[in-house]
Amino acid sequence: MTARINSAYRRLSFSDKTFHVFCTAYLIVTFLLVMYPLWYCVICSFSSTQSIVEGKVVFLPVNFTLRAYNSVLKYELLRQGFINSLFYVAGGTVVAVALLLLAAYPLSRRDMPGRKFFLAFFVITMFFNGGIIPNYILMRDLNLIGSRLSLILAFMFSCYNMIIVKTYFQSSIPSGLLDAAHIDGCGDVQFFFRIALPLATPVIAVMVLFNAVGIWNSYFNGMLFLTKPNTYNFQMVLRDILFVASMPQEMLLSMDPNQVQNLRNIVQQIRYAVLVVGALPMMILYPFIQKYFIRGMMIGSLKE
Repeated sequence: MTARINSAYRRLSFSDKTFHVFCTAYLIVTFLLVMYPLWYCVICSFSSTQSIVEGKVVFLPVNFTLRAYNSVLKYELLRQGFINSLFYVAGGTVVAVALLLLAAYPLSRRDMPGRKFFLAFFVITMFFNGGIIPNYILMRDLNLIGSRLSLILAFMFSCYNMIIVKTYFQSSIPSGLLDAAHIDGCGDVQFFFRIALPLATPVIAVMVLFNAVGIWNSYFNGMLFLTKPNTYNFQMVLRDILFVASMPQEMLLSMDPNQVQNLRNIVQQIRYAVLVVGALPMMILYPFIQKYFIRGMMIGSLKE
């Protein structure tokens, strides 16, 4: 394989070789710039607090310790927040992807009555929406303020993602396939579940990842709708921890100095470990869905 690549590279012109060298160098530099912050969090999470404060941690852990991860495991709110986030991601992703498919497939059918009207209705919501206050009032009127269901309903539907899925159905499922299924006695519901959905596996995988990452990383809706600490997601707990590190000086003066120092030591000790734990689930999920991104990146490239 290496000999074949070298042979192909030698046949390239000078301009092509220069372009390949430039692209390779650019990708290496970009990779280092993107990966170093993550690597820095990892090595700091395994280093002692004193080494981090003194700035000794650069490329490798200093005074290796697992104290930060032990503290994370003992912190009740972090454990509860992690479990809550898994629940929000699982519930929100299932509901969101199901609604996307149920809305996108009918709109991809050219024989659907009122198709253009419904499509225009959905598109308008991409440019005009109620905003934060109407969303809060809606959740309040539904008696969902403080409820875990509020975060699932808040991520329930994305018109942009629906258009992507609709475009995939139109470009990947030929109309002749539907006609052949009808001739064989297959109804619309059977065609959707037995033919359309299996063919839409790549776009479903992409939508699962998009929704899962969005829900996992979100904390703003939690700030709006959640009122009890035992319902906080992981990002909200992480925000509260990091907030201590950036607490205004006026607030610090009103607190006991020993308490302030203890809080800072705890934050300095566990915040990098918390960042690593928070990023780990999505890093584990991504490799299983990466293969679908080759086809997923082409979604929407064809005009209707």
